[in-house]
Amino acid sequence: MIRVSADALRRQASAILTAWGMPESQADETASLMVAADLRGIDSHGVAMFDLYAEHRAMGKIVWAPEIKIVRDGPATGLVDGGGGLGHCPGALAMRLAVEKAKTVGIGAVAVRNSNHYGAAGVYALMAADAGLIGVSTTSVWNTAIVPTFGTDPMFGTNPIAFAAPAGKNPPFVLDMATSTVAIGKVKLAKLLGHDIPEGWVVDAKGNSVTDPVAAVAGVRRFTPLGSSRQMGGHKGYGLAAMVEILSTMLPGAWWAPTRGRDHPDADRFNVGHFMLALDPKAFRDDDGFETDLDSMIDELRGANRADAAQPVLVAGDPERAAVEERTRDGIPLPEARARILADIAGKAGAPVLIPAV
Repeated sequence: MIRVSADALRRQASAILTAWGMPESQADETASLMVAADLRGIDSHGVAMFDLYAEHRAMGKIVWAPEIKIVRDGPATGLVDGGGGLGHCPGALAMRLAVEKAKTVGIGAVAVRNSNHYGAAGVYALMAADAGLIGVSTTSVWNTAIVPTFGTDPMFGTNPIAFAAPAGKNPPFVLDMATSTVAIGKVKLAKLLGHDIPEGWVVDAKGNSVTDPVAAVAGVRRFTPLGSSRQMGGHKGYGLAAMVEILSTMLPGAWWAPTRGRDHPDADRFNVGHFMLALDPKAFRDDDGFETDLDSMIDELRGANRADAAQPVLVAGDPERAAVEERTRDGIPLPEARARILADIAGKAGAPVLIPAV
């Protein structure tokens, strides 16, 4: 591993995106949102995504100078068109709109169509929490991965959902999770590091567990829904994946992943969808006690009896916050192989290499 400062990684990401033709303002915002994932320890959704973005660029599947526009704008709802580009900028615009509406009428719900991968869902939910609101963010995925309970073929992407709520003296509660048992990026990271993956993450066409990360991401991907097997509650993860698909795809008019290749085989973009929701706690109670009550819950949870004396009870967002503190201080860890890939992508794009050579 090497350590790279967040600023250097942001500048490197922005340089690559700009060299690919993205306007500077969009490149800077996209880079910041990508590195926000790395700072939070969500390495699978930060600069590691440049591999996939480079593949999509070679396929001509991403518009690098998209026209991002608001196409519907009601008092509490809205719709953003991402212009066929990456999802970071339209996703952030949608959450900003949702926050603005919630500040005015108590609730804001904004969906996005004609977009692409937007990074870590929690980054957008946290935008609302930082504004004193409850935030929810979901996204569809352009490619299928999750196999439904009792099925053998993948029908959904990893379809993440994030929920963030502001506390008072405590940092926000931030739940950020895929509705698959594991995110695809974590399997790709295991492949990069040469590690096996645990049983139950991925299955083959016959439903047998796959532990080789190379086989897991080669060809048709068959990731289990959150919970893995039916006996372990996988049907609940399957239902959550379907819920995310409805909010992110059917609501804005994006494409459900299985229909992309079947109904739009020659399309020059993927038409991924996102959904952003912001709620103002002050619209639901007369006092200002929401944050106080949430503080109390968080404190009670952290003070709960431990199953292992050495392992404290954590609250959603604790590991990510610890990662931000450590990585802001010491730099973001990058596998040497990842650093070489980034340098190679930058070189091929004609962008400067701004991270340490390895």
